[in-house]
Amino acid sequence: MRHTLTALAVAAGLTAATAQAADLRLLAAAKVHTSDPALADANAMVWDGDGRIVAVGRAEALRSQHPDAEVLDLGDAVVVPGLIDAHAHLMNLGRALLSADLAGARSKDEVIERLRAYAADLPEGAWLRGRGWDQNLWPDKAFPTAADLDQAFPDRPVWLDRVDGHAGWANGAALRAAAAREGARDLRGDWQPDGGRIVRTDGEPTGVFVDAAMALVEAAVPADGGASAEEALQRALAAAVRNGLTGVHDMGVSREELALFRRFADAGRLPLRISAYADGDGPALDDLCTDGLYRHPQGRLRMEGVKLYMDGALGSRGAALLEDYSDEPGNDGLLLTEPAALAAVVNKARDCGVQVATHAIGDRGNRIVLDTYAAALGGRAGGDHRWRVEHAQVVAAGDIPRFAELGLIASMQPTHATSDMPWAEDRVGPDRLAGAYAWRRFLDAGVPLALGSDFPVESVDPRLGLYAAVTRQDRDGRPPGGWLADQKLEAGEALHGFTAAAAHAGRAEQEVGRLAPGMRADFVVLAADPLALAPAALDEVRILSTWVDGTPVYEAE
Repeated sequence: MRHTLTALAVAAGLTAATAQAADLRLLAAAKVHTSDPALADANAMVWDGDGRIVAVGRAEALRSQHPDAEVLDLGDAVVVPGLIDAHAHLMNLGRALLSADLAGARSKDEVIERLRAYAADLPEGAWLRGRGWDQNLWPDKAFPTAADLDQAFPDRPVWLDRVDGHAGWANGAALRAAAAREGARDLRGDWQPDGGRIVRTDGEPTGVFVDAAMALVEAAVPADGGASAEEALQRALAAAVRNGLTGVHDMGVSREELALFRRFADAGRLPLRISAYADGDGPALDDLCTDGLYRHPQGRLRMEGVKLYMDGALGSRGAALLEDYSDEPGNDGLLLTEPAALAAVVNKARDCGVQVATHAIGDRGNRIVLDTYAAALGGRAGGDHRWRVEHAQVVAAGDIPRFAELGLIASMQPTHATSDMPWAEDRVGPDRLAGAYAWRRFLDAGVPLALGSDFPVESVDPRLGLYAAVTRQDRDGRPPGGWLADQKLEAGEALHGFTAAAAHAGRAEQEVGRLAPGMRADFVVLAADPLALAPAALDEVRILSTWVDGTPVYEAE
């Protein structure tokens, strides 16, 4: 018996209990990309009521072998393994969806306009929160000031996260609230917090706080209640599956956030798989060391790694460089963690059997991480530890082979390159670009490349990552031929980075990332073949549905 997608979804009931009770289902399509070279000509697959793939191959043969299977014929649609974002922040995305969206604003005036529209519905006295401003998009490319906000918002506190999450912009009311907090240190003067920078003029804070300095204002922001945290997660999950994601590596998850994820998993409310990484040397890592690595029995939530920070971000000039910034002499960036402290927590995680993933953007930050990993791993560098470097954004060219020598994974985000390309050379000069956003050099050196987005720094949509990886252009096709075009990936390599390679980076390659017998039936149905499309069309290929454990969790209208 044949069913349309909608009919099958109704029959499945969209519940795990119904799916487990159902008979075999057979999907036929124009093409099924499996990420398995032995199954390169597949156009069909069969899965059971537990959401496990039973067989993959040609439709005619599978129909003969499984005559009682319920058939879903997708016609000209194409199936790919479920897309996995190897570096993202679910709660930050959810909070961004609950605040003013400033992404892409081309001037401070546009920021103010968006904030006024958002503030119209806020209760009196509530803080105005927003995210996504980027001074590199503005005519003067200079950091903003509190005064830029004060005329529009003289009394309501305003606190706005920069697009990369590594700087914040406060108005005068927010600065006053931060200064009035009990025990607060005077923000004036020439002192700087460890791992951060208060931007000042003549000793007075201008309103911009970089990296660790952000905490001085954030401490005054009223905490979210439990209901808003739940709503934020719910919105983030819906956005993820709507964009074809069946898995997310969530970088920097607190003990409290893991408890929220667990409540969602217990209630059957996780529509995708979350590989959570503990937020540094804190309670969540302590739990892993005390209680062991965590896996939820339903298979959609785990915490087996820790996310650490080495340096800041390039856009806010906080990435740690070996030489000064080309456009700011005297500034070589920030270390968010001192090398000795990084070494201590890396050794702690190693001894607990916890996978290590460290944020490193600048060439100095990356070198410190490589040296720290080398010392911690010693003779075990060739083992299957799968330690990761998150971003690996600007790396000294001679350090790239060290990633392979140490058995590391480079976890990189293609859309960072296309967002940063208008100003990256200003920051580091032409010579250092040889190791910047160097996906091809990493692959050629034998380094596994797991791809993601870092959402909400970039869009949650993985199609934009595929497009950026293959074209190295913005969505208007600039620059012609692509930026640093010798570092482009092939479409198949990009898809591998968002599927099998991401699964391997999350220690889940026996469960997801490929479509093969025994694997979970996590897949995405597309209106066209991403490996046959012109590269310029990759960002707009239509997502028809997203499936996890053989059950649809999203269907297009």
